[in-house]
Amino acid sequence: MAEKNNKSEKAEKSEKPGKSEGEMKRILLVDDDHEIIESMRIALEARGYKIMVARDGNQGLAMAEREDPDLLILDMMMPKRSGFLVLEKLRRSRPVPMRVIMITANEGSRHKAYAEMLGVDDYLRKPFAMDRLMESVERLLA
Repeated sequence: MAEKNNKSEKAEKSEKPGKSEGEMKRILLVDDDHEIIESMRIALEARGYKIMVARDGNQGLAMAEREDPDLLILDMMMPKRSGFLVLEKLRRSRPVPMRVIMITANEGSRHKAYAEMLGVDDYLRKPFAMDRLMESVERLLA
């Protein structure tokens, strides 16, 4: 009997309450660093988010426009089109701004100030604690 109760407890914990496939919040990750993408993807999927991935700025911009995610996690320095250029284009083309977390290895305060001027919701410097990213995601998608 105790074994049966234990199994049902595990089943309850593994279900994502109130998150059917259609209701899952969708996050687009745009970064050219495979390891960072994978670690964010695993952590976010474990929290019940649907993850889409783009590997460069052009692909990220196209996917953001086509898929209209609930949140964009955008690297600043990427091949083909920087995170700034992606964000500038999205800000010009969308009547309702998309929620954006910008991540960067850049230490400069000018970059942070420009990102804030473009309306990023959060700005994280690499390396960042995954808990810090999760807090920001949950706050922005609440």
